[in-house]
This record gives sequence, structure tokens and C-alpha cells, in this order.
Amino acid sequence: MKHVTMAELEAGLENIRQSPTDAGVLELIVRRPQVEAREVLEEGELHLFEGLVGDNWKTRGSSQTVDGSAHPDMQLNIMNARVIALLAPKKERWALAGDQLYMDLDLSAENVPPGTRLSLGEAVIEVTDQPHTGCKKFAARFGLDALKFISSPIGKQLQLRGINAKVIRSGAIRIGDTVKKVIL
Repeated sequence: MKHVTMAELEAGLENIRQSPTDAGVLELIVRRPQVEAREVLEEGELHLFEGLVGDNWKTRGSSQTVDGSAHPDMQLNIMNARVIALLAPKKERWALAGDQLYMDLDLSAENVPPGTRLSLGEAVIEVTDQPHTGCKKFAARFGLDALKFISSPIGKQLQLRGINAKVIRSGAIRIGDTVKKVIL
């Protein structure tokens, strides 16, 4: 598998910076029923206590909690669709990133700081302060340059690896739904 080079990643940065800031589109929904398994969905259900229904978030647990239970502020992993499209030009490879939601929306710390609420479909989610970082699996799937790119100072500022969120209002979501910042 040929991975995208750092030069190609840097050349794609301007397109990423042009992501919509207030209203974007939900491009992909991926459920992870078990470790290393992925199910691409046309529609899904976000639930206050389950996250994406059928996803293993709750049963998988977290190393970030004292008792190993699921971290409540890490129900959903979200990635910018322009970033993953740069890393994986073939859309069938996007799900390998391990996120559940891929959206064409500016996910930078400046645009969606913790506490920002986003509506999509019938649901509302809230961005949390838990960092979303790359790992060995990410580097193996997309290349070492991709890991360095998302981990660079600009990568962290723009949150190129993505963000974590939790469900605030349960509801159905579908590919193509508008994702909008909720003004409180």
C-alpha cells in the first residue's frame, strides 16, 4: 500500500482549511461492532447512553478511566472528511481510521472548542475536551508521514486527527445530513 507523502499532505492543507465553519455535511457513518470490525452505515442512531447504537464504545472500555469503563466524553470519534480523503483517496479505506463520524466541517480548536454543540439529523452532540490522537494502528494504515502530519503543531491546532464528542440529544442520523453549529 502506497501512503501519501508529507509533500502531498502539506499540499492538501489549503483544501482542509477551506472546510465549512458553521454548516457542513455528514459524509460517512461507521459502526465498530467489535475490535477491528467496521460497518459502514447509510443511517444510524445516536443515543445518550450508547453513543452510536451498535458500536462497541461502551463495551470496549477505556484506558482513560480509573475502572476501565467507557469514557463518557469519548462516545464519538469524529474526523474531518477532507483530512481522511487526503490520507485515503479511496473512500472504502476511510473507515480504517477508526472514527464513527466523518464530516465536511472545520474541526479546528478555534472553530469547535470543547462545549460546542453540533446538530446532525435528529441528534445533537457536544465537543468534549478529550484529545483525539494518532497511534501505531493509524501510522500502519496511513503511513508515518500521516501520523507526523496530524501530530505537528498545525495538525494539533486544526485537530486534523479529529475530535471527541458525546451525545446530548438522541436521534437518527443519515449520510448527507447537514451538520450545524448550535448557537446557545
